[in-house]
Amino acid sequence: MADIVPWIATAATIIAASMTAANLGARITGAGFCVFLVGSLAWIAAGLMTGQPALLWTNIVLTILNIFGIWRWLGRQTKVEEGGRQASKASRRTAGETLFPVSLLGRATVTSGDAELGRCVDAMCGCGSGQVSYVVVSEGGVGGIGETFRRLDWTQVTVRGEQLSTGLSPAQFAQLEELQRDQWPAR
Repeated sequence: MADIVPWIATAATIIAASMTAANLGARITGAGFCVFLVGSLAWIAAGLMTGQPALLWTNIVLTILNIFGIWRWLGRQTKVEEGGRQASKASRRTAGETLFPVSLLGRATVTSGDAELGRCVDAMCGCGSGQVSYVVVSEGGVGGIGETFRRLDWTQVTVRGEQLSTGLSPAQFAQLEELQRDQWPAR
């Protein structure tokens, strides 16, 4: 048993770190904290079985942090995201403009017809008007390495559920202004 517990802890920690680092929304991040909790409890058991007090106490603290993470992401943040979804859905049935949660802009897929162009990473909005000026779309790469950022004007975007769609073809999209990660235009 003393041989298998550290391997369970190792696997749980690696899986949980992957889930939380992926930033795929509140439910996945919250589930990652649940897996982290399994890992920290297994590390506590390993620390007890092998007489390693530093490992034991580190993971007691991490267990508390993991419980907080579960509350934060599966409790609070999931409800916040659901509130935005419900308001968006309800706004489709009422007079006036259809609403969408602005938090969507940080994780939406950007498409052109059936082609996926990339993922929206952020948006720039006017302070006075509150209007979105443009979105920054990440295309290509893996885990942030080798990606290209492009500026997509908000007038070229349509919000469809939890996706952003553009009438630009993939070739036209590839011609859009390429941005450096830390140098975005003021207009």
